[in-house]
Amino acid sequence: MLNRKDDDIKNWKVMYPEVAGIPSQAVLGFLDELEQKGLCMHGFAILKDGKVLSEGYYAPFHASFPHRMFSVGKSFTSVAIGLLQEEGKLSLNDRICTYFPDKLPKTGVHPYLLQTTIRDMLRMASPHKSTTYKLMECDDWVKTFFHVEPVRYPGTSFIYDTSATHVLSALVERLSGMSLLEYLKIKVFNKLDCSKYIQWLKCPMGICQGGSGLICTLRDMAKFAYTCMHDGVFNSEQVLPKEYIRQAVSKQIDTGLQPGIEEQQGYGYHFWRCRNNGFALFGMGGQLGICLPEHDFLLVTIADNQANPCGVQGIYEALWHQIFPYLKGKGQGLIDRDEASATELENRLSSLKVQPEKGLFHSDTAERVHGKKYIMDPNTMGISECMLKFTDEQTGVLRYVNETGAHRISFGLGNMQQQAFPQIKLQCITSAAWVEENKLRLRSYIIEEVPGSVHMTITFLGDTITIAMKKTIENLLDQYEGFASGEVEEES
Repeated sequence: MLNRKDDDIKNWKVMYPEVAGIPSQAVLGFLDELEQKGLCMHGFAILKDGKVLSEGYYAPFHASFPHRMFSVGKSFTSVAIGLLQEEGKLSLNDRICTYFPDKLPKTGVHPYLLQTTIRDMLRMASPHKSTTYKLMECDDWVKTFFHVEPVRYPGTSFIYDTSATHVLSALVERLSGMSLLEYLKIKVFNKLDCSKYIQWLKCPMGICQGGSGLICTLRDMAKFAYTCMHDGVFNSEQVLPKEYIRQAVSKQIDTGLQPGIEEQQGYGYHFWRCRNNGFALFGMGGQLGICLPEHDFLLVTIADNQANPCGVQGIYEALWHQIFPYLKGKGQGLIDRDEASATELENRLSSLKVQPEKGLFHSDTAERVHGKKYIMDPNTMGISECMLKFTDEQTGVLRYVNETGAHRISFGLGNMQQQAFPQIKLQCITSAAWVEENKLRLRSYIIEEVPGSVHMTITFLGDTITIAMKKTIENLLDQYEGFASGEVEEES
C-alpha cells in the first residue's frame, strides 16, 4: 500500500468513468435516478482505483464552494482522537471524567458518567439519551455532558449523541494545546493538499463543534475519505494511524434499532457501516463519503435533503441501482467508451443546477392578486401584512411585514433567484410555481454555512390569503413556521 501513488487524487485530475470499468451511461443513470427522486443535490464525485472518474456540481455550487458537512465532521474528530492515541496522550479505555474535573458537578458525578470511556463515546454509546446541550440551557456545551442526568450504563447500546463528539473535540484542544481545526491542519489537511477553505464553526465557548461544524469542499472530504479507505495512507505516506483507522471503520456496535436500512449496518468510531461491506462518512441532508474498500470505490456527495425523509437513502439506492453492478473488484481496468454517452455525460455535467419548483409558471390568479396588500389576522409567525408582485413571466417578489420589519423574497418561475435571505446574512436561492390554480408553492434554499430551506404555500380564496410555512434549518428562522390568514385591504 505504501508504494501506491495517489497523484491523480492529490492534484485532482478528473479522468472518465470507463478508465476504471464504469460506463458513462451508468453515471447518467445515477444522475437520472437522483432527479427522479426529487433530491436536492449540490455536487458529487466518483473515485475508483486511485482515479477521479467523474465530478459535477449543481449551480450555484462549484468545486471551491465551502460546504457545511454537518456530522461528517464526527469522522474527522475521531481521527484526531486516534492521532492523540498514537502520540501516547490518551487511551481509548480512559474514562472521560478524568480529563474534565473542572466541568463535573460539585454535588457528585453520576456513576454512569464515571464509567464512561472515550471508546464508549466514539461508538455512540454514551449514557445519555440524546445530545445534552439541546437538553440544558447552557453556553458551556461540554459542561452539559457531565450535568445532564444519564439514562443507562455506558457502552451498552447505540444512541446518537453529538454532545459526546463535542466533548471529544474539547479533549483534542486540551491535549494538543490547539483547536481541533489547527491540529488537523498540521497532522492531516496539509498532507492531503486540502483547500484553503476549511473552517470549523465554534460553540459559544469557542470550541470547534466537532460533531457538526465542519465546513470544507467536496474535494477535501473526498481526499480524507479516500485516505481512510486506504488504511490511512495517502500518496505513499502513512498520514493516519493504520490500526486505529481499521478499527474506526469496522463495526464496533450494533445499530439494529435505527430506522433506515443503511443505518442498521453498524457503527464504528464515528464512522457508519453500510451495505456491501462498506463504510461511510455521513452528514445530515446528504453529505456522504460512501467507501467500498473491496472495490476501491468512493462516492462523495454534498446535498440538502433535510426536508426529505428518504433523501439520504435515495442517494444510496441510486448508487446500488446504477453504478454498483459495474464494480467487479479492485483494478478492473479500462473498458471501451460509448462516445455518444460520454458526450451526453459531459454536457450533462456542465449544465447541472439545483432544480426549481415544479408546476405551472403562470396562473390567472397571479393577475388577480398582483400588487394587492393583504392585512393578516394575528398569527404565530407575526406577519401583519403581505403582497405578491409578478415583475415579469419569469420572476416575482413576496413582500411582507413581520415583527422585525419589512422584508422581501425574490423568486424565479422556472428558475432560481439569489439574494440574502431576510433577517439572516446568508445567501439563498428561491423559486416558485403554481401547483394549483390558486396556490403558489415557494421554496428558498439557504446555501451558505447553515444549509436549509424555507418552504411555503400561498393560497388565495376570493379576497383572502393563507400562508403556510415550514422551515428546515438548524437553530434559525423559527418564526418561518406556521400559518397566517388575512384579507385584501379595503380601498379607502
